[in-house]
Amino acid sequence: MDESSESSKRNGAGTLIIGVGTDIIEVLRIGQMIERHGEVFLNRVFTEDEVQYCQRRKEYTQHFAGRWAAKEAVMKTLGTGWSRGVGWRDIEVCTSRSGQPSVILRGGAREIAEQAGICEVLITISHCRSYATATAIAVGR
Repeated sequence: MDESSESSKRNGAGTLIIGVGTDIIEVLRIGQMIERHGEVFLNRVFTEDEVQYCQRRKEYTQHFAGRWAAKEAVMKTLGTGWSRGVGWRDIEVCTSRSGQPSVILRGGAREIAEQAGICEVLITISHCRSYATATAIAVGR
């Protein structure tokens, strides 16, 4: 990579964008998975805190779909897909009191991020009745 390419990827003082991922999913698809597989599906994909957060929401299916999309987007920033020992629950989406989403990486996802020099993954999530989408940016220093 030449200097101009390197500098074009910089975002602020000393921050390097390592990866970008995006995902979109139909909310109906997640709703169908919840109807068909219930707790088995929820517990395979989402952490206990994620399930509790989403189930407290009026449009809970949209929130589950948003978290699904966020997890997929984060996987794309790691560049591995669902392989190399990374599970759904290795990526947890949290929400601050102000509503800003953030990511906690555990297990295989954390190991891959550390190997890649990723120090933080920023995310944004949006959803409506039909679709949920998320974008993730992996940054390093």
